[in-house]
Amino acid sequence: MSLSVAMKAARGALQANATATGVVSRNIAGVNDPAYSRKIASLITTDGPVRVVVSRASDTLLFDKTLHSTSELAGRTEILKGLTSLEDTVGDTAEGRSVSAKISAVKVALANAANQPNDLNLAKAAVAAAKDLARTLNQASATIQKTRLTADQDIAKSVGTINDLLGQFDKANKAVVFGTASGADISDALDNRDKILAQLSQEIGIHTTVRDGNDMAIYADNGAPLFDRLARPVTFASNSTFTASTVGSAVLIDGIPVTGNSSMMPLQSGRIVGLMTVRDEAAVTYQKQLDAISVGLINAFAEVDKTSSTGAGLAGLFTYPGGSTVGVAGSIQVNAKADPEQGGNPFTLRDGGMNPGTQYTYNTTNAASFSDHLRALQSALDAARPFTSDTELPASASLLTAAGASASWLEATRKGASKRVDDESAFLDTASTALSNATGVNRDEEVAKMLELEKSYAASAKLLATVNAMLQTLLDAVR
Repeated sequence: MSLSVAMKAARGALQANATATGVVSRNIAGVNDPAYSRKIASLITTDGPVRVVVSRASDTLLFDKTLHSTSELAGRTEILKGLTSLEDTVGDTAEGRSVSAKISAVKVALANAANQPNDLNLAKAAVAAAKDLARTLNQASATIQKTRLTADQDIAKSVGTINDLLGQFDKANKAVVFGTASGADISDALDNRDKILAQLSQEIGIHTTVRDGNDMAIYADNGAPLFDRLARPVTFASNSTFTASTVGSAVLIDGIPVTGNSSMMPLQSGRIVGLMTVRDEAAVTYQKQLDAISVGLINAFAEVDKTSSTGAGLAGLFTYPGGSTVGVAGSIQVNAKADPEQGGNPFTLRDGGMNPGTQYTYNTTNAASFSDHLRALQSALDAARPFTSDTELPASASLLTAAGASASWLEATRKGASKRVDDESAFLDTASTALSNATGVNRDEEVAKMLELEKSYAASAKLLATVNAMLQTLLDAVR
């Protein structure tokens, strides 16, 4: 080997060592970054000097599993948050704040009034218990609509986040494609692109396809294209208020609905799906339950024409503004004719007469011991009533049983959601750990590599120094 060849070999080794050392340094710096993938410096020997090619550790299958699990967990978490918010309407059963507890209180107050029908204070107490029940239903309905509004607003935020991430992905993808074409080190650019995908998967379920030149396309989990050469617009029209009759808007990708009943192929996972489930399913079902119970209360306490077996019932102790019964839990109230705070007479609960006409007056002799109507109201409160299947309440049950079933349904649904969150968290932890083991950085291994590189550097430097000394000796001999 000539001295010039030896000199070039030594210099090439030093340059390769410097590049490899830089890669190890990058790895050590990224040891605590979950989005960082381990960089690998590979020595390539050809007829010329040795060179270093930088690649990165990757596992497409594990990465895809992690993205899927991230989407599932994000959606399940939003469902649990929404159900937890709805469960505030029930509270601790020991506190007696639930609709079921309030119906029980009305039942007890009616029994007390029936036992002493001449006691004005007991009549007032029964009306007060009814007002408390109506107020509880009103507040529960308001909580439901607040929960739906919050979910709707969060959907709008999620859509904004998706569009922003797609814009970032466009730049990151171009950096990868251009770097691939020019032969540059694209390992950091690939990390950046994957980091954006991980963030995007929290909002919406996705899968990806890599094409020639490392170009990537993104599709939602229902097959709708999110990014294919360019970002597709994701749109959503949010609502400023929500009532029980409000139907929330669908999320659109490129103008095509991907959520709701109008979607042919709805999204399957991601934060958006969880929020949609809260807004359009769980909260709506709970509202239907409370509405059905409210309608049952209105009917149970209605004043019926005593002179006609087919006479229609008119509003008794409980009433509402009228019209559709959708959202009636939010507007049910105690009849002013019985409410002493509104100038009413609480004894109308005993005697009837909240509606004009003698046919609605049951205590025609104004007897102080008259309790028939109060006991009839007790019986009506205990009577089994039909409930439609969409309420998910028993097909036939008393109002107290139905209210208890509603609270049980909400708690069971919340517990089921909590378990699914725990399960999905475990899946994500497993997938993330496996991905980290495959692509992450082990500090000890990198430090060991750094020590090896230091030894290699010392050997190359010694060779360079030896060649330099030989050249100096040769020059001195020529002189």
